[in-house]
Amino acid sequence: MADRLVSQIENIIRKASGIEHGPIVLHEPFFNGNERQYVVDCIDTNWVSTVGKFVNLFEQLLSRVTGVKHSIATVNGTAALHICLILAGVQRDEEVLSQALTFVAAPNAISYCGAIPHFVDVSPVSLGVCPDRLREYLKKIGEAKADGLFNRQTGRRIRALLVMHTFGHPSHLDELKEVCDEFGIALIEDAAEAIGSEYGKRHVGHHGLLSALSFNGNKILTTGGGGAILTNDDQLAERARHLTTTGKVSHQWEYYHDCVAYNYRMPNVNAALGCAQLEQLSEILTKKRLLASRYSREFSKVEDITFFNEMAGVKSNYWLNAIMLKQVSREQRNHLLDALNDDGIMVRPAWNLANTLPMYKNCPSDDLSVSRRIEESLINVPSSPSF
Repeated sequence: MADRLVSQIENIIRKASGIEHGPIVLHEPFFNGNERQYVVDCIDTNWVSTVGKFVNLFEQLLSRVTGVKHSIATVNGTAALHICLILAGVQRDEEVLSQALTFVAAPNAISYCGAIPHFVDVSPVSLGVCPDRLREYLKKIGEAKADGLFNRQTGRRIRALLVMHTFGHPSHLDELKEVCDEFGIALIEDAAEAIGSEYGKRHVGHHGLLSALSFNGNKILTTGGGGAILTNDDQLAERARHLTTTGKVSHQWEYYHDCVAYNYRMPNVNAALGCAQLEQLSEILTKKRLLASRYSREFSKVEDITFFNEMAGVKSNYWLNAIMLKQVSREQRNHLLDALNDDGIMVRPAWNLANTLPMYKNCPSDDLSVSRRIEESLINVPSSPSF
């Protein structure tokens, strides 16, 4: 059965991608616009670092696309997450709730603040934090005090929830915002994979106090390396810009810095690439959703596989398409991964759950049974917009 399934999956991927022979990568950039022209402009004018016209233009275009008032471009998505957590008030020895089914950047950014990741389970419908499970868990372990919510088991304050829009699929934002408001914790959206994704009729990023985007080389849009902070709060935006620019007080010639801060601003040459990419976002999203539709149709014919579709009321960018084994088996999942990669089809599993990594194995955690089932059964299939 395993070999038959390998053949079925490979045939579907080749049919959906239009690549009948040869290797197929997981996700590659789509350069089909003004990328070369804008990057050459940076070189010709010598404006390649963090000062230059494309940085401001990129931020303006991001705000226009997302509808979020302020966009602050950063060197990468992890830096954006780090600043989001600082601005949300996360302090040393506090806890930040986060799903274990996530890229390591999320718990790493929490650790940069001296805080402790606290892992909660996800919804099988969204792949993001499950609001019902979260509410029940906080009722069990949370203790409301005058200065915030505390974990009665550890004695530490629970400051925020960091929720991820996994593979571009929006999480249950209305319900999660309700839970956060109920328990007095900040909501931060890890939208690293979700540029172009919508919850209801709005781009993701409007529910959280702050949100983070990523423009790594394998994302929907790329700036080579890069990220951004989104917020509708004027004061937080001003503070984000200051903290990502080494805390330098604006002056014609003097170098005066008024706080410990970070060299996190995006260089102009990267922003130039991003501007050209944003001009093509609508075309890229259309291609991505058409590919997801082809996959969904073809995988529905395979008895042992479920294609992961967006939940009702959202619009996913389908950054990485995902299939799941109906019968959970890490052994079978690994066999499929080995066989398909050996055949030149680049597929990958979900991340190892963060609570299983050596540096986070002793962090507090709820029951993660849904996350474990997903980790053991999920496979990402090639998802390039050029297909």
